[in-house]
Amino acid sequence: MKILGPNDIGVFGYLIEYDAGHISPNDEHNKQIISEMKEVDFHQDLILYAVLQKFGVPNKNGRIYPEAILKRENEKYQTVIKNGGALSELNHPTSSLIDLDRVSHSILETWWEGNTLLGKIKLYTSPGWKKSGIISCKGDQAAMLLMNGATLGISSRGVGSLKSERGQNVVQDDFELVCFDLVSSPSTPGAYVFSDLNDKAKFEETIPQNTPEENKIKSLMGRLDNFLSK
Repeated sequence: MKILGPNDIGVFGYLIEYDAGHISPNDEHNKQIISEMKEVDFHQDLILYAVLQKFGVPNKNGRIYPEAILKRENEKYQTVIKNGGALSELNHPTSSLIDLDRVSHSILETWWEGNTLLGKIKLYTSPGWKKSGIISCKGDQAAMLLMNGATLGISSRGVGSLKSERGQNVVQDDFELVCFDLVSSPSTPGAYVFSDLNDKAKFEETIPQNTPEENKIKSLMGRLDNFLSK
């Protein structure tokens, strides 16, 4: 099955929201986020919150997830969560299958706030990490990145097709959600991981409805940079 690019229309394949940008943890603008993440006690069970997805908003790949489709898939995902199977990986693979060797976290809960799907996630850290800081699994690696100031994003993985509608690439009804992977920079606007649910507003990224397509990505990243520089 083919991994679909931003403009692969009318083809069924993997819809992987690849990273479309990078925000360096060493940048002066990111010191606020870094200092907040270092306050987390990584030697206990690590529970974090994240913006998982949004409907009706173009992401960095130029794709739009319709409300009805995203809500349908979230409802189906509740059974996966209930059965303890909402496993996800550190970085996107090139397959729709979840590789148990690469699992770093699971989704414990999801809920809607407007057009935003929020989630509660648990990092899978090993006894060696909690006791001695030994990295032996992907969850340990994610915890180490966060402890050292990395800002992680979260990005969906699924299968389906796209259709061009009024100049926009819209995810179609055949879409099936697989999971939500941790990434360095997400394609969904504002989809970052944070330790305090009240911090959600700090990662909000919005763009005017009439913004030209070629300027949307610059607008999203620019608004985040403006926030971080305050």
